[in-house]
Amino acid sequence: MTLTPVLTERWNQPDSYTRRGYERGGGYKALRKALQRAPGDLVEAVKDSGLRGRGGAGFPTGMKWGFIPSQDPASAKPVYLVVNADESEPGTCKDIPLMMADPHLLLEGVIISSYAIGAHKAFIYVRGEVLHVYRRLMKAVEEAYEAGYLGSDILGSGFDLDVVVHAGAGAYICGEETALLDSLEGRRGQPRLKPPFPAVAGLYASPTVINNVETIASVPAIVDNGVDWFRSMGTEKSPGFGIFSLSGHVANPGQYEAPLGITLRELLELAGGMRPGRELKFWTPGGSSTPMLTADHLDVPLDFEGMAGVGTMLGTRALQIFDDSTCVVRATSRWVDFYKHESCGKCTPCREGFWWMVQIFERLEKGEGTEADLDKLLDMSDNIAGRSFCALADGGVAPVTSSITYFRDEYIAHFENGGCPFDPEASTLFASEKVSATR
Repeated sequence: MTLTPVLTERWNQPDSYTRRGYERGGGYKALRKALQRAPGDLVEAVKDSGLRGRGGAGFPTGMKWGFIPSQDPASAKPVYLVVNADESEPGTCKDIPLMMADPHLLLEGVIISSYAIGAHKAFIYVRGEVLHVYRRLMKAVEEAYEAGYLGSDILGSGFDLDVVVHAGAGAYICGEETALLDSLEGRRGQPRLKPPFPAVAGLYASPTVINNVETIASVPAIVDNGVDWFRSMGTEKSPGFGIFSLSGHVANPGQYEAPLGITLRELLELAGGMRPGRELKFWTPGGSSTPMLTADHLDVPLDFEGMAGVGTMLGTRALQIFDDSTCVVRATSRWVDFYKHESCGKCTPCREGFWWMVQIFERLEKGEGTEADLDKLLDMSDNIAGRSFCALADGGVAPVTSSITYFRDEYIAHFENGGCPFDPEASTLFASEKVSATR
């Protein structure tokens, strides 16, 4: 399996983030082609390509575009395109470097996508903490206006488009599309009840398409090279390429752009393997909200179907790699604490459930838990997942249920050892405290 540098092709180019650097490599050529085609043809091309959302859920992009309803011109509401650049999933770090290194690629995708769905205003919602990315996007938008790629009568086509770069306030929940819309409208970011779905009543109660950065950035290559070219990579049901973010206990962590369907074993070979003297213990295929896997899953294809077949999700392709020096209880505890902190508080199961989970994990880490606590965690997971407005609850329980499934013995070792078996000093401390408490 070889790498497929499409989105990352210009990342090593010193001026890749400038309009001139982008144009020198063929940038905005796809836009000129797109403007010569009917919008409906572009929607069909994206459908035929099989491009699926690169933000985690993997929903077919062309199908999502096709949900925009036909409207009576006399009373039609504006159509909006919103790019979800609020990259928040732990371990995920692909959209931010993409926007930093090649912002015009995203802009070209925004313009083509807006033309295809009939949007004349587009928003890029980026995390406010990444100020350097925000400034780079703003500069790229300014350069695009100067060149006539944005504004009125783009390249003489009669198509108008304005782009707004909006800085969010750093809430994980705003990565959920309807919470993002509430934030864009100036309200507290909380998920909405669906239906109505954004395609019917999204931003300002108007038809809205919401796509991830990588999804939109993949559109120019499809338009420029064709559907067959895109489908020649990846698998039949998960075609194309994607950025795989390897972090953790690997020799060379970083971004690896490869066809969907590559395996972790192949990616680890590209990344130089695990740290010297260590072996793979567990890993997440798409960030912490995807159920973890073990070394037994090294050869499972990293595509939507392959991951679903082993009870997890491809997600954002944020592969967090943990070796045999890691305590799975401690890692899961940290993730649960994150979801407790980032819960917006709108749904009782999520708001209360994660708070109680954190208390249980604190006992487990100290070696003060029992097997009944493990059963309680699984019972709580059943009552949290699928019972909230958004997928934060489902993602939050994923590391809990999967870690108990694969590493129940390690949880039990905490009880028997009086603390974490991976930290002898802590184990001795907890054991001493336990003895002192009984005297």
